[in-house]
Amino acid sequence: MTLPIVSALQGESIRVRGLVQGVGFRPAVWRFAKECGLTGEVLNDGEGVLIRVWGSQQELDKFVNLITHKAPALARIDKIERKQIHTPCPADDFKIIESNNQFVQTGIIPDAATCPDCLEESLNPLSRRYRYPFTNCSHCGPRLSIISSLPYDRTHTSMAMFAMCDPCKDEYKNPADRRFHAQPIACPSCGPRISLQRVDGHTFNLDGMDEVAGACTLLQQGKILAIKGIGGFHLACDATNKDTVEKLRQRKQRYGKPLALMARDIKIIERYCSVNELEKSILESFSAPIVLLAAKGENHLPDGVAPGINTYGFMLPCTPLHHLILERMDHPIVFTSGNLSEEPQCVDNDEAQDRLKDIADYFLFHNRDIVNRIDDSVVRVMNNKAHLLRRGRGYAPDTFSLPPGFESTPPLLALGGQLKNTFCLIKNGQAFLSQHIGDLENSIAFDDYKRNIDLYRKLFQQKPQALAVDCHPEYLTTKFGNEFPDNVEVLEVQHHHAHIAACMAENNMPLNSPPILGVALDGSGYGENGSLWGGEFLLADYSSFKRLGSFKPIPLLGGSQAMREPWRNTLAHILTSIGWEEFTLQYKKLELVNFLQAKPVGTFQSMIEKNFQCPQTSSVGRLFDAVAAAIGVCREYALYEGQAAMELEALIDETIVARNEKFGYPFIINSSKESFPCVIDPRNMWKALFEDLKGTVSISEISTRFHIGLACAVTDMVNKIVEQNLSIRTVALTGGVFQNKFLLEQVTEKLQKRKYKVLSHSRVPCNDGGLSLGQAMVATARLCLKE
Repeated sequence: MTLPIVSALQGESIRVRGLVQGVGFRPAVWRFAKECGLTGEVLNDGEGVLIRVWGSQQELDKFVNLITHKAPALARIDKIERKQIHTPCPADDFKIIESNNQFVQTGIIPDAATCPDCLEESLNPLSRRYRYPFTNCSHCGPRLSIISSLPYDRTHTSMAMFAMCDPCKDEYKNPADRRFHAQPIACPSCGPRISLQRVDGHTFNLDGMDEVAGACTLLQQGKILAIKGIGGFHLACDATNKDTVEKLRQRKQRYGKPLALMARDIKIIERYCSVNELEKSILESFSAPIVLLAAKGENHLPDGVAPGINTYGFMLPCTPLHHLILERMDHPIVFTSGNLSEEPQCVDNDEAQDRLKDIADYFLFHNRDIVNRIDDSVVRVMNNKAHLLRRGRGYAPDTFSLPPGFESTPPLLALGGQLKNTFCLIKNGQAFLSQHIGDLENSIAFDDYKRNIDLYRKLFQQKPQALAVDCHPEYLTTKFGNEFPDNVEVLEVQHHHAHIAACMAENNMPLNSPPILGVALDGSGYGENGSLWGGEFLLADYSSFKRLGSFKPIPLLGGSQAMREPWRNTLAHILTSIGWEEFTLQYKKLELVNFLQAKPVGTFQSMIEKNFQCPQTSSVGRLFDAVAAAIGVCREYALYEGQAAMELEALIDETIVARNEKFGYPFIINSSKESFPCVIDPRNMWKALFEDLKGTVSISEISTRFHIGLACAVTDMVNKIVEQNLSIRTVALTGGVFQNKFLLEQVTEKLQKRKYKVLSHSRVPCNDGGLSLGQAMVATARLCLKE
């Protein structure tokens, strides 16, 4: 009889790098090993997950294939390294062993929305977690919001105060259970609890309902609730109740900015918005961000939800608490940050009672501390790709592997900008980009910023050898860097160069890449010689740049006041592009003339002549302000940053867009070598716009013509620059102006038709929320060149 041939056992050490801790990765490996009949062990260590395993070559290959293609949903595998082991197998089984304490190179998983299994338990009357608002497992639930230090163990989170009951302990210790080593594991017997209170502190009479059902009933009755979530408090009310929405705006002192919305399911969202498959997948993802959607549904919400714009910011429930509140709600609720306008979100119960007492009617508290404030993320689909506009819950602090050439970079800390702040740590070839901190002009936000820097440095055991800051000497981040206690080298990085470098890094361009053309359009940034830039065409690599073009500089009448009063920008363009006398003569019947004549035009003319309190800026953001104010949109006062541009974009008539490019307003491009860099001059655009305004052309058509003309001007500018005997074929589009969907898509399409490779953002905001990554890349490149 012929005996079967048994292949010899082989041993392998398998190193898995990436975000693979705290996501149920080891029990998944344990199950895969059992399925393949392998022996060995798996553990977490300072570099990720380490597996030592023995079996036949065929079984080992099948095992690695399962790890690669069937890893837990929250895991992110960056690299799998396999090495042979020539020692015999020490065990006859596969085991999960205790981790060692070297956690210096691992990442932290972002907070994740409720998985389908946990949701089913929360809604199942037969489950011991029925209607429990804090149901979670290894595949979902809080992470960054509850952690105070590494390793990611329960004792280092705000769950430490909740001792596990015996059933939870059994789940926690069982490798076959999806709650194996799930640090936030909880149930009604041992976990956090909620309480519903009136604003005066008295308990609400529930009349037989539980607290969640009571909260739902109050929302249906038109009340405003402050609800404590994963990363902070939210203010919620019935989004279809016009009076309640207006009451919330008045109390919150948020008079114009759109309000975020939450709905029970996609079907409800589709009543108000068009939702494509990509947008649906983002809404339903574990990140569960706010997604900006076109308001084209069969129903309309009150104007107070999103005044002046044609998009709604919707999200789906991201915790069992939210799912349970919305279970009986057949329409959306407003779900906006729990704060006064321009203040950071509240995270503490006592803080919320103090700061939100004049806004909310009721509080829905829970007793699990929020260690780290995390705002909701915001995503917009543009060019059939998800573009992250605000990086918060569900995305931060996801790490980035640096592009080729940056593997051996020194540790560095980039401090970001003044607005939409984030900061970035560099260590061991990885970038750790923080969550959205916000505008640092608010003292609470600045204190939170400094605390988060200390936390991240502690979490990732990072001691920077250098700091990267913006060139603007008055930014609080720049001052903070110059006063940094460790006396490290401070490297200044120009604002728009940082925008371009962030875009390059996100698109994985190597350190030694040849220069590209970066188009950086935003509100303003500190340029060379103290000037203010905002419409820039820079020839750039990671370490340096050269300014090859810009928009024509226009005076900011009254300095920063022009950022709050859009009409000042209109007047500045009129005075410098046309002249006041010619303007009033040619267009005296325009309502705009009467409006501006009531302003101190002579004073402003004198200020320009004497160069007094009117710094020059090439800002495209201010150009949007000027055009909007000229046609009567957001003219007198901007209630929030970017309001004029958003309302102008909302006026675009897409039925007109299909017309030829000549439909757009004309811009002059001065490309003579004597006046290099090239300059985009809007003089002819203004003349055509005012002629339309004088006639019967609608403001919708005017907005459309402006956008098309601007997209053509940017494209033509790129071509003019390339004509200067430069071998540029790659163009990066960056800066906050490219949050404009129409402009980004139009410029991208036109450049691609001319055979350019176009880079844009996706995982990192194109606005100042991505600035710190770019600062880090520029500073790191300069340090590498020194070596």
